[in-house]
Amino acid sequence: MDTDFILNKFGFLGKDFSNEINKHSIISQIKAKTEIVREGQKNKYIPFLLKGSIKVFTLNDGRELIYYYIRENDSCMMTFSSIFTDCVSRIYAVAEEDSEVMLIPISVVHEWLIKFPQINRLFYSEYDRRFSDVMNMVNDAVFHRLDKRVLNYIRQQISITGNNPIKLTHREIASHLGTSREVVSRVLKKVENEGEISQSKEGIKIPESKNVSHV
Repeated sequence: MDTDFILNKFGFLGKDFSNEINKHSIISQIKAKTEIVREGQKNKYIPFLLKGSIKVFTLNDGRELIYYYIRENDSCMMTFSSIFTDCVSRIYAVAEEDSEVMLIPISVVHEWLIKFPQINRLFYSEYDRRFSDVMNMVNDAVFHRLDKRVLNYIRQQISITGNNPIKLTHREIASHLGTSREVVSRVLKKVENEGEISQSKEGIKIPESKNVSHV
């Protein structure tokens, strides 16, 4: 168990809660591109991401609509919210890279909400961040032109993975942004001619002077 993670995330709840974490948590290693949960599946655990990144999204006619990315030390609030209803997942979650996750059984979380009511501070904070992520996604989709959305998505992936250039196919970008591969190819050619990106065998690169994160 990552002691620093427990202290940073749950230290305000005291030693008794740390003992609970050690008693009930399950550490799972997840390979990149592995589906963790799917829509309609019964949730059994609340995940906390220790390492890696996880994409949370929904599907519509085979196209993805990304809600947010879970980053290190974060949890999935849409999974947490399901424990107050039927525990059925309303989202898909896939590991973007090799990841390490701490899983807490939902039955245990129910007990903690009564035994350690201060834990709600943690979940309210997580809700606030995830709500901001979803609002940013909506604003991007409604108010930004597609070339801006494509550039923001590439910057986001560079920020998450730390890779620049980054390996992204035109079809993958199109799926994530709810458009077609042909449209994305035209947009990428346009922004490449404008000097916003370069494309090579190594992937898509954004010059350091233009790589300002919008996530």
